[in-house]
Amino acid sequence: MTTTSSNIPAGLAIPAVLPTTALDADGESFDVVVVGFGIAGGCAALEAARAGARVLLLEKAAVHGGTSSMSGGHFYLGGGTAVQQATGHDDSVEAMIGYLMASTKDPDKEKITAYCESSVEHFDWLEDLGFEFERSYFPGKAVIQPGTEGLMFTGNEKVWPFRQDVAPAPRGHKVPVPGDTEGTRIVMDLLRTKIEEAGVEVRYETGATNLVTSDGTATGDVVGIAWKSFEKTGTVRAGAVIIAAGGFVMNADMVARYTPALGSKLFTLGSTYDDGLGIRLGESVGAALENMDEPFITAPFYPPSSRVKGIIVNKDGKRFVPEDSYPARTSYHVLQQPDQVAYLIVDSAHLGEDHMPLVPLKDGFETLEEMEAGLGMPEGVLVETVNRYNEHAARGEDPDLHKHPDWLAPQVEGPWAVLDLSLGVALYAGFTIGGMATTVDGQVRREDGTVVAGLYAAGACASNIAQDGNGYCSGTQLGEGSFFGRRAGKAAAALRAG
Repeated sequence: MTTTSSNIPAGLAIPAVLPTTALDADGESFDVVVVGFGIAGGCAALEAARAGARVLLLEKAAVHGGTSSMSGGHFYLGGGTAVQQATGHDDSVEAMIGYLMASTKDPDKEKITAYCESSVEHFDWLEDLGFEFERSYFPGKAVIQPGTEGLMFTGNEKVWPFRQDVAPAPRGHKVPVPGDTEGTRIVMDLLRTKIEEAGVEVRYETGATNLVTSDGTATGDVVGIAWKSFEKTGTVRAGAVIIAAGGFVMNADMVARYTPALGSKLFTLGSTYDDGLGIRLGESVGAALENMDEPFITAPFYPPSSRVKGIIVNKDGKRFVPEDSYPARTSYHVLQQPDQVAYLIVDSAHLGEDHMPLVPLKDGFETLEEMEAGLGMPEGVLVETVNRYNEHAARGEDPDLHKHPDWLAPQVEGPWAVLDLSLGVALYAGFTIGGMATTVDGQVRREDGTVVAGLYAAGACASNIAQDGNGYCSGTQLGEGSFFGRRAGKAAAALRAG
């Protein structure tokens, strides 16, 4: 049942709120109902059950895992984890807080502080599921460790201006699975086992459809949920509901409304069930939404990491972003350029083998002048840009954009290659970041700052630390989803005790 009209696209329809009369007096009742069995929902259900709550976990798919299981397995953790210590990387809670406060668009100090202060404990909690992050470090530039190395830099900690004020430390902890996809599946399998042991009732192929409130209006307390499984429907009374149903990247209407850049020319990262229903359920009871217009979009141009020593310019032949930025930050700035056109220029000494076909080779040129003409750039601008970069790089300097000295090298050995970073040419991939506004314990907020009693949210349908591609660190989604999912589970279970 949805609230809609002929003028509202189906993908934007808000589910109707149901009154308590929809609940059968002799029907099912649970202390906590969790919607979605990805990393956030799984962690929420487990912690709620461990706190003594009777928990029901609804999953629309036929299996557990959600979009989480598709990911490579990065968790953004720090403050002195066992992997950081074993690999000789000093980190502190204060440094982690400082970096996230500096790199986040609109930082919530309470959430960031809670996340960082509990990061080591959360690391231990994850390993207690039954796996270990390898005590090893990957020093190169990559989207994700190619092997099973447990740690690497996955943010912009070493990128200017952040390294000026906060001592850089690597915080990208990867599960011990080689490759860049499906690493998180081992965590989800272990989480499923722990959930079963804790007595959580899991129902697959069962999706939430509506929220039930105490007075049948959007301003009432959430006291239950309606569900559908194939042709069967029903309702469940709940002490609290936790929505962890994913983002909205697969909902064309929501993408068109909020993040149109995701709607064309790129590959979407998500599962069939990233349809935004969880967010729209929240809207049905007045949830405020945050960062809905901020997608994560990226087109990595490395490995090989030698390409980071090249030069990125726009259609006018000018540099605009330090090339050692995390690829999502680079992509964020590419999309701000005229016609969203950008090129990576790299000489023969640094091109390396073509391991990343996401950014195709456009052409090769014997001279910079030929390159400038071939790319249709204003005469003299590209030549001046490259010469200036080379002059300073030879001295280990970049006064214009402050690229880290580790990635500075003159590009002087012709012929030069041009890789096309332009949107519509390079294969950009992306997902949504925005979602419901929440407290540090996952309570859903309304526009006036009050909370929706009985309703919590976590994971990709909630807005927490990850807010835009410009400041994104790989591992934040899994890190914050699991962490704030746990907090929501504990808080929701506490309502039972109250």
